[in-house]
Amino acid sequence: MGPLIRAFDRFLKPGGEPPAPSRETLSSVFGPLELSVLEALWKRPAAVNVKTVQEDFPAVAYTTLMTTLDRLYKKAMLVRTKQGRAFFYAARFSREELQSRLAADVFESLIGGSTGTRPLLSSFVEAVGERDEMLLDELEVLLEQRRLKNGRRSARAKRAPEQAT
Repeated sequence: MGPLIRAFDRFLKPGGEPPAPSRETLSSVFGPLELSVLEALWKRPAAVNVKTVQEDFPAVAYTTLMTTLDRLYKKAMLVRTKQGRAFFYAARFSREELQSRLAADVFESLIGGSTGTRPLLSSFVEAVGERDEMLLDELEVLLEQRRLKNGRRSARAKRAPEQAT
């Protein structure tokens, strides 16, 4: 599970135990059958055909599963290869990777191209600080890591010379 998802899960569900990846998060993007099919694929170590997936869904018509797999493929959620006359499907992303990508998309839509991001970020930091001081520390670590990755000096390193004078 990515650090951002862990952080949000801890923020939204304080309590100490590591949260399980949320089905609710994914159900806001996928229909119930799509999500169930993704879960069935996540359990399998290799790509499978429709007939194999149908073993997990005996009450669902073969053609319905075929359509669902095709829709997930067209949404770029699955990798599809043809072997003989059959297509074989595998999840393109793990559950955790998918949740991390969805979270990134949400943030991009909130701050992308906007000049008014400071109030949004201030509100977020305020809300986090009121709920979980440890999460604020984790957020600071993530920011420092990102600055270093981008080749910028950390905020602490910038403050140190100013404080010495």
